[in-house]
Amino acid sequence: MASVPLLRRAGNVVAFGYLTLGYVFIFLPVAVLILFSFQDGALPVPPFKGPTLVWYERLFANDRLMDGLFNSLIVGLGSSALSVMLGFLAAYGLARYEFRGRSALQAIILLPLAVSYLLVGMGLLVGLSAFGLGPSLPMVVVGHVVINMPLAFAICLGQLGEHQRKIEWAARDLGASTFRILTTITVPMIAPALIAAFCLCFTLSWDEFLIAYLVTRFDVTLPVVIWSMLRGGLNPQTNAVGSLIFVCSIVLVAAVEALLFGKRRR
Repeated sequence: MASVPLLRRAGNVVAFGYLTLGYVFIFLPVAVLILFSFQDGALPVPPFKGPTLVWYERLFANDRLMDGLFNSLIVGLGSSALSVMLGFLAAYGLARYEFRGRSALQAIILLPLAVSYLLVGMGLLVGLSAFGLGPSLPMVVVGHVVINMPLAFAICLGQLGEHQRKIEWAARDLGASTFRILTTITVPMIAPALIAAFCLCFTLSWDEFLIAYLVTRFDVTLPVVIWSMLRGGLNPQTNAVGSLIFVCSIVLVAAVEALLFGKRRR
């Protein structure tokens, strides 16, 4: 019997070691990227000669990178807002109304989650040609709405529970219109989920490359600018950009976790 705690302790040690190795495998490349963004030299390769902040200074003085950053912000904010609005309205309709084909419609809305970004980008190019339009930044917004709306829909649908339906029924019995119920009851009650969906959509849009590369010509986003810089070889400035993107993504994901888990605890 005395060997049981010993075996349990050994199991915990093995599990902890396995978890540590997993985190090292995932985050070691990111740690190397961040370290060599402070490299005091022309190449981000060992040995480390740093530290210096010169690459971050040059990053903020690089007009091309700043334009790409501005375009990424426009695309991310616009596509995320549209994705959350469309996803919420679709989720509300499916959660509150019973009709034939409801399950099939839900599956169709979620289908783009299983489609590769390459196919979405190629489809947009074909659609642009069919309507006589050229690649542009608004088309990137459309492409990001296609890939992000299903995610926002799934998050909103999971938050529209039965207890909210009862509150909405009570408000309707008191004479409230559908618009008033949506704006004063439903949206405030699931506001954390809406904010979390917006943050996740923005993070995915911020990092997305394939669609942005295929449907833009001159007004490119930040990932496309970074890719074009990498074609010229390794540069500590690209490490600095990657480090900033990683930090921004972590902050957004942490905000999402805080909103969703904070709501569950309440």
